[in-house]
Amino acid sequence: MLGPMYAGYFGLQLDPFTLSPDPRFLYMSERHREALAHLLYGVQGGGGFVVLSGDIGAGKTTICRCFLQQEPPQCRVAYIFHPPATALDLLQSICAEFGLAWTAHPGNPGSLQPCIAALNEHLLRSHAAGERNLLIIDEAQALPAPVLEQLRLLTNLETSEAKLLQIVLIGQPELRQRLAEPGLEQLAQRVVARFHLDTLGPQEIRPYVTHRLQVAGLGGPLPFTDDAVDRIHALTGGVPRRINLLCDRALLGAYAGARAQVDRPMLERAAAEVFDTVPGPAPAPAPTAVRRPPTRQVPWSRPVLALAGLAGVAVLAAVLHGLTRPDGAGSAPPTAVAPSAPPPPASAAAPPETAAMAVWPAAPPWPGLTPDTGLARLGRLWGADLPARNGCTAARAQGLQCYRTDRLTLAGLRQLDRPGLITLGQPGATALVLVSGLDAQQATVSVDDHTWQLPLARLEGLWRGDFTTLWRLPPGQRTRLEDGRSGPAAPWLAARLTDLQAQGRLPGVESGAGLTEQVRAFQRSQGIDPVGAAGPLTFMQLNRASQVDEPRLDTAAPRP
Repeated sequence: MLGPMYAGYFGLQLDPFTLSPDPRFLYMSERHREALAHLLYGVQGGGGFVVLSGDIGAGKTTICRCFLQQEPPQCRVAYIFHPPATALDLLQSICAEFGLAWTAHPGNPGSLQPCIAALNEHLLRSHAAGERNLLIIDEAQALPAPVLEQLRLLTNLETSEAKLLQIVLIGQPELRQRLAEPGLEQLAQRVVARFHLDTLGPQEIRPYVTHRLQVAGLGGPLPFTDDAVDRIHALTGGVPRRINLLCDRALLGAYAGARAQVDRPMLERAAAEVFDTVPGPAPAPAPTAVRRPPTRQVPWSRPVLALAGLAGVAVLAAVLHGLTRPDGAGSAPPTAVAPSAPPPPASAAAPPETAAMAVWPAAPPWPGLTPDTGLARLGRLWGADLPARNGCTAARAQGLQCYRTDRLTLAGLRQLDRPGLITLGQPGATALVLVSGLDAQQATVSVDDHTWQLPLARLEGLWRGDFTTLWRLPPGQRTRLEDGRSGPAAPWLAARLTDLQAQGRLPGVESGAGLTEQVRAFQRSQGIDPVGAAGPLTFMQLNRASQVDEPRLDTAAPRP
């Protein structure tokens, strides 16, 4: 991920409040220890279902990543991030995750049998080789009943000694209600371990914040006053993801104001900036949701917007979070950089809007794109034909991989320089749109045949930071990329970095340096955390540096 602007200012080497499920930052509260113990116990049981539920942002995915780190090497994992809509989608996704080939039945293309036969053959072969197979499904509360029933039937794949497939279901509290339905009683009886992950209590806030900052490299006092720490639980409800969002924005405010600590008033302003509503006994005069003003007119917002235009990778305002490995880096203190062509202030008059965009309506007259149709339209920009379902799985077969984050800024969007899907929202309405252009003053967004040129100040008021895009995998890579230093991606990675080194574009690397050192040098040059492992962000920026054929954001000024 790209490091936060305030990292160097507070003496940090990593982003302390990253939203990516990085096990390094996992604060093992008593609840988290119990959840991890239940997962480990359930999987060691050798069959059936393990269920982990919890509120949105409670840390379920991070627990799962920590759990996977403790799995033995002989365990093969299929991880499905989005719940399949049909039993056929489920089976095809499982086969794709395990890297299995199957041939549809010529007379009945909707038959499940070819996938089941391929999966059963793989499981038997894997069992004979001493391997274990684990299927993890996230957001499982959204699984339709027929898909849950097919999952139950998969647990019937067994030998006389053992079950061949272990299944972990991760979901929101509704998952527990689903499994209690009478029609799912047979599945519920096969649950060997279950745990519900609650939010953090007030007494756990200080240890949680301290832990994450120390992992990120903090060596001095906590950059929050006692009064501010005491207020965090009321503002976030103890939800780790909300705590991360709030603390990140508050530290950015302290950095912009050259303050050594975040006090309570600064924390309150940060909460009004990042949350639609402020939970707890907030002093708001009315109980309605508090929306962030489009121009973000809080005392320290204007310096933040100006800093976003500073030159150099050390001052990137983006904080990106992938689905695989983190790619991040710290940034220099404010005195280490010089301004270069800052963007116009938020209060500057917006350019005249074209007739096509008119005035953004209070409730969009169109429903927006769905995630599936949006991904299919995005795929066409890459020359890929993606189906209505399981588009990310199909993308890998065409040499592409999906990338998602939920906290991107305009500066980060400029650096990635690729079209993507974002959600625009205002009171009473949200819509998924395709962003295809970005110049100094406005962005081009569209839905089907409708196109708008949105001034950047307005876009910032509507966009919450989510972003979905595609990137081109190295030749021969057809599985999800986890670590580019091995597998089919490694030769391409090594060749591209060698070319850059020969061009003098990898400073600080001696002749004959190994691949890991070359990766680190490239990551440092791009403002990415120099971990030495090449994750999606590293490959996206390497594709850009190597002029790989990928769509880019249109930077041409729109015509009147």
